[in-house]
Amino acid sequence: MPTAREGEVWRCYGAAMFGSSPLRQSAFYTLPLIVVILAIIFSPSSPLARSVPFVNNLTLKNFSSSLTKAFHTLSKMPKAPTYFFSHGGPDVQYNTTHPVYPVLQSIGKEITQKIKPKAVVVFSAHWQAEPNEIHLNNAEKTDLIYDFYGFPPEYYKATYPNTGSPELASRILDLLSKAGIKARGMKRGLDHGVFSGFNVAFNPETNPLNCPLVQVSLFNNEDPNAHYKLGQAVSSLRDENIVIIGTGMTVHNLRDMRFTWGDPRPLPYSVSFDNALKEAVESDPSVRQEKMAAVTKRPDARQAHPWMDHLMPVYVAAGAASEEKGKQLWTFQEGSFAWAQYRFGELPA
Repeated sequence: MPTAREGEVWRCYGAAMFGSSPLRQSAFYTLPLIVVILAIIFSPSSPLARSVPFVNNLTLKNFSSSLTKAFHTLSKMPKAPTYFFSHGGPDVQYNTTHPVYPVLQSIGKEITQKIKPKAVVVFSAHWQAEPNEIHLNNAEKTDLIYDFYGFPPEYYKATYPNTGSPELASRILDLLSKAGIKARGMKRGLDHGVFSGFNVAFNPETNPLNCPLVQVSLFNNEDPNAHYKLGQAVSSLRDENIVIIGTGMTVHNLRDMRFTWGDPRPLPYSVSFDNALKEAVESDPSVRQEKMAAVTKRPDARQAHPWMDHLMPVYVAAGAASEEKGKQLWTFQEGSFAWAQYRFGELPA
């Protein structure tokens, strides 16, 4: 039978391993401290150990060894995955018959039910700051930005309840500064690159996100390596179970919609570019950045993305994934668009 002291430690350990995220985070630091304290208290030369006749040094040695192994297991737990959403237009939250609708719902439930993030940081195609400067929303409460034209009136009444985190925004600014990336905070509403897709993935009534949401801009440039490094700069947030999401489209050519209106058959570049991006994203992480950068130089790249704002968020998600592999969860090539969805990293067991 364990002693009262051992029982208390095991209760702490159980709470840390299987309790809420903050406890799991604190366990990373407290478990080794517990091991050290036990080793000191119950070492053969310890006055306490000599004065307590029921202390079994062998049992305590095994107990200490078990805690040490538990710490190493905890330290190797997977980081929160990163994601790329192809979010579509502002109609995506109303078009429940589109093939992407149940896919976004499924990915949203994967995030809320399996990962249960402490917070979400999102990079949208619809916020490009400066060519060499990043902006981020540091407000706790913001409105929505209806950054689209010519849609039905109800589209301009869309809502998406959300709460920001000035503390997390401050930490992101610090991470960007340490990475040599110029950045500043501001109050800005969520654009439809966030709220339209999130209303499907994280429906406020059926699958609420229930955690802070901080939006960060892209650079106002088409440099895939700059955006990859932007993701790398915030990658450490994943250690705290913070999910990083990029939202855009894997193929996005609004100009060519006039050639495909009413015809869902994909244009040739929608297929070829989407497939090439998949191959690059799913390549070995040691060469992924190079292969993904090369995709932007393909002959069909300018057809797939006349301006690459909708492509850059996938580079942020890939950069934040560090050395973890990317996987295409689903795609749909339609007209002058492609809707691939990606996850980088593994889900928790």
